[in-house]
Amino acid sequence: MSFQKDFLWCVGGAAAQQDGGYLDGGKGLNIWDALSDGRVKNGDVCHVACDHFHRWKEDLRLLKELGVNSYRFSISLARIYPEDEFTVNEEGVKFYMDLVAELDRLGIEPICTLYHWDLPLWLHERGGWKTSLAVEWFERFTKTIVDAISDKVKYWLTFNEPQIFVGHGYQIGEHAPFEKLSQKEIQNISRNVMLAHGKAVRNIHKYAKLPPKVGFASTCDMLLPVDGDEEKAYLATFDSTRNGVYTPSWWCDPMLSGKAPNGCEWLSEEDLKEIYEPLDFCAYNIYRADVAEGFDYRYTGNPFTTMEWTITPECMYYSAKFMYRRYGLPIMITENGMANTDFVYEDGKVHDPQRSEYLRTHIKNLKRAADEGIPVIGYSCWSFMDNFEWAEGYGKRFGLVYVDYRTQKRIIKDSAYTFRDIIKTNGDNL
Repeated sequence: MSFQKDFLWCVGGAAAQQDGGYLDGGKGLNIWDALSDGRVKNGDVCHVACDHFHRWKEDLRLLKELGVNSYRFSISLARIYPEDEFTVNEEGVKFYMDLVAELDRLGIEPICTLYHWDLPLWLHERGGWKTSLAVEWFERFTKTIVDAISDKVKYWLTFNEPQIFVGHGYQIGEHAPFEKLSQKEIQNISRNVMLAHGKAVRNIHKYAKLPPKVGFASTCDMLLPVDGDEEKAYLATFDSTRNGVYTPSWWCDPMLSGKAPNGCEWLSEEDLKEIYEPLDFCAYNIYRADVAEGFDYRYTGNPFTTMEWTITPECMYYSAKFMYRRYGLPIMITENGMANTDFVYEDGKVHDPQRSEYLRTHIKNLKRAADEGIPVIGYSCWSFMDNFEWAEGYGKRFGLVYVDYRTQKRIIKDSAYTFRDIIKTNGDNL
């Protein structure tokens, strides 16, 4: 069997990681612009990044060369609402209107992420996700974007990895806004994000010009079966008491099923009614399987990426199987890829065979799930270009396209051609 004929072969990027254009075009500050100093490796900041804001036409031509039929991007919220919750920056809106118009001209399906971690600074200073203001503003922001680009966009993701921007940003303090709050405060922030999601989905359904397909991109913190015991791994994967805010069910149960998982009794029935709005697919990002007590598959000398993440291709198969079993929705992989030790060779090219192998083995495991009848509708490689890897700065390269940050020169890596060959056969050559 093959992936379905209209399978979404995608690459992704996020505004704060690649756009740059620090204060250009009327953009305001976001929390990564303003709060990163001294908190990111090597003193790196995202003010220029890949300069995608100025080079986007060149970059979209690269997308065509990669052979993808879809592109996942995110909205820079501070580019749309730079000062307050009422003042729209029309120049910022036009940037995204032009972007999706060019994607349409190139025959590339846009997949729009509304929030990919770059909270406007003005909103943060007024309490941000700790307050109901963020919920109300996100509803308004969503309508502004839907009104502007939904004539070209039908695939929408409300949030990217709430596990990480809440857990890393507010619980352990490794990501912006670099805070360490109590469990009760984390529950309140989680509730506000979930409520904002529900309002955003309703706005998309109400105002979208094209019939919308809506989801959100969860992190899939899943566990591999040990000794062949799939049931044990399934139950542990969705046990919210195991890993709290980082557990898939903490977010996915309320947002995909309208239910509170064990450990989330702080969500009321009224909350769940506001949070839940039927979604069209189950989207998630996955790079590796998790490790927990009784679920440790590591061995001496096992392979790691340069993020020191274990390489476990089987996570693609089991995550699709587990997520479909629990939520019953078509599966979309919204991020998968690896950070590698990439550099330009003497021949002027970037040879990255490890990434090529990573892509082949992981997509092959996803195809195994599809072959067993699980409806898999898309796969997005992370990332389109090397970019600002949050607290890791520019030292970790995930891209299919190499970026020389000194000159902004782009070089297509060998792995991009591997990915293109997979796309050409719709995965039949795996």
